[in-house]
Amino acid sequence: MKTKLGGGVSKAGAPTGAPTGKWSRAWLRGQLLSLVATVSSLAALAAMLDPDRIASAMGLFLVGVNGYSQFYAIYVGIRLATAGLALLAARHGDQPLLGDLTALFLLAQPAGRLVAAFAIGLPSGVLFVICAVELLAGLALLALRPQGKFLSP
Repeated sequence: MKTKLGGGVSKAGAPTGAPTGKWSRAWLRGQLLSLVATVSSLAALAAMLDPDRIASAMGLFLVGVNGYSQFYAIYVGIRLATAGLALLAARHGDQPLLGDLTALFLLAQPAGRLVAAFAIGLPSGVLFVICAVELLAGLALLALRPQGKFLSP
């Protein structure tokens, strides 16, 4: 039997998992990881279905086999890897390292854009919004990390 917030009930009737009446850090982190998995999967699907439109929105112009290959490697392959890792982390909440790796995948993209900002400026339009969402999601995953388990697997 499940409670409203995902915690189970023991055979004796005592609640387990998330405390009743408030959300636990683990539950929130699991929900955020599931959201990251869903959004990353949908982003990869959109990139597969209409690569030219997505590339254009990102400020890219795809030319030849190598251009498309590189686009698919980044916008499909990396997004699907992020989705898979986030889904694995959501299913194995007792292993905070998986969620941390997902956060690093998310934070690597705004970090790369920050490096580029020094040379050519900040991204604009929809890419700026995507960057902000990646940054917020990655930082939220790290902030929701279980307390007292700094370098534990």
